[in-house]
Amino acid sequence: MRTQAVIGLGFGDEGKGIVTDYLCSVTESPLVVRFSGGHQAGHTVVLDGVRHVFSNFGSGTLRGAPTMWSKHCTVEPVGLFNEYDILMMKGIIPKLFISTKCPITTPYDIHENRRDENILENGSCGVGVGATIAREEAHYSLTFGDLFYPSIVAIKLQNIQRYYGYKVNLDRFYEAINRLMNHPQIMPVDNFSIEENIIFEGSQGLLLDEKIGFFPHVTRGFTGTTNIAKYRPRLFMVTRAYQTRHGNGPMTNESISHNITLDPLETNVENEFQGKFRRSLLDVDLLRYAISKDDYIRKNTNKSLVITCLDHIEDDYRFTYKRAITNCLTKGEFIDRIRLILNFKDVYISESNESKNIYKWER
Repeated sequence: MRTQAVIGLGFGDEGKGIVTDYLCSVTESPLVVRFSGGHQAGHTVVLDGVRHVFSNFGSGTLRGAPTMWSKHCTVEPVGLFNEYDILMMKGIIPKLFISTKCPITTPYDIHENRRDENILENGSCGVGVGATIAREEAHYSLTFGDLFYPSIVAIKLQNIQRYYGYKVNLDRFYEAINRLMNHPQIMPVDNFSIEENIIFEGSQGLLLDEKIGFFPHVTRGFTGTTNIAKYRPRLFMVTRAYQTRHGNGPMTNESISHNITLDPLETNVENEFQGKFRRSLLDVDLLRYAISKDDYIRKNTNKSLVITCLDHIEDDYRFTYKRAITNCLTKGEFIDRIRLILNFKDVYISESNESKNIYKWER
């Protein structure tokens, strides 16, 4: 048994999906465990010509790896089955284990997320995750285990309606719940077995962690190792070769012109809830800061840096450090300078959207 974890170093969109897929390709009988966030993820994987953006299933699914949704993740039944049906049409039969303690996102939570101006101003994917967690903290709880008790669901949905103070259509929500009953590929569990070869797949990035990022432009939850440090995983810390962010919130280097190429297949470049997809030169100070704020990451020597999307900066091997621009003549110089500043021994790199092209950088 071994445990590994894929953690984003930035504001999300680092490439956690392809790194998880890569680890599944080199790990015997892996189990992908999502340990933070929920169905707001957008992790893109391309395998043998099949491209999929994972939100409700782990990024090892195209390789047949089952997924475990831990108690720290939200579940949205309608979206779950929308994605399940898409995967089936692609010839993929996903297997998903869901903790009975997972909070359920209802149509009320999605509606609230999309109507609350403060939430939208601070940053939101518009799929109800933040509203769900806020409601849970207010003790109006509905968990995955509750869904298997119809009378309990009816009572709790009435309470949630009173909590929000308005009604929404629940027809599709009830249809999805009915599909969940005795579903052969989606099963409730109390916990995962530590005897498995586990790959923890992170959500978003360290700079959106509620204790690390820049409030109020953060997510509700821990995107670092708070939920998994006790399992002592080997770490794969992921960053693009440049900086990205969706929507509002602090991001450095935007005043510096650049030649970063925009991927024509970029996932979710802009939508009405997240806002515009922003890019700038990589700021290594932000990465150093993020690492320093997570004790397990900072103290752990069993970790590797992963730099993705290097093909996007072939005409612009630059980054900033201590607010000064560092110009690099070659890709190798760019990689090694960042590695030394961040104090990593090993670096893996990627220059495409397919995990088969991830490889260890040899100096």
